[in-house]
Amino acid sequence: MMDGVVKRDIINYRRQKAHDLMHDVDILMENELWNSTVNRMYYACFYIISALLIMHEIEVKTHMGVRQAFGLHFVKSGILESECGRIFSKIYDKRQSSDYDDFREFTREEVENLYPQVLLLIGEVDRLLDKTM
Repeated sequence: MMDGVVKRDIINYRRQKAHDLMHDVDILMENELWNSTVNRMYYACFYIISALLIMHEIEVKTHMGVRQAFGLHFVKSGILESECGRIFSKIYDKRQSSDYDDFREFTREEVENLYPQVLLLIGEVDRLLDKTM
């Protein structure tokens, strides 16, 4: 259990980090660095979702734990649309593939298709955080 001020500071830090990473995404896209873009989009989602989990005092230790807790506590429960869960699962899988699969190169089309979905997810989680802070 963390102190309320520390908790709020961590939540705000992670939210800001998510938004900063989306700024990096824009620069990476301009430079056609598709795999790096996918990685940064994933981490933007990861940070904003981890802020949400911290807000609700849901402790997780791994990236898979974040994915599972988000699905269980916010998607299956109906707090967020199932589309949010699908987007996070998709970006999670693509980041894994980008980082660990040999010869996996993302295309402009794939990244441009993911981008608005990632923005939607971050926007929905941001709104939820605003409502509960």
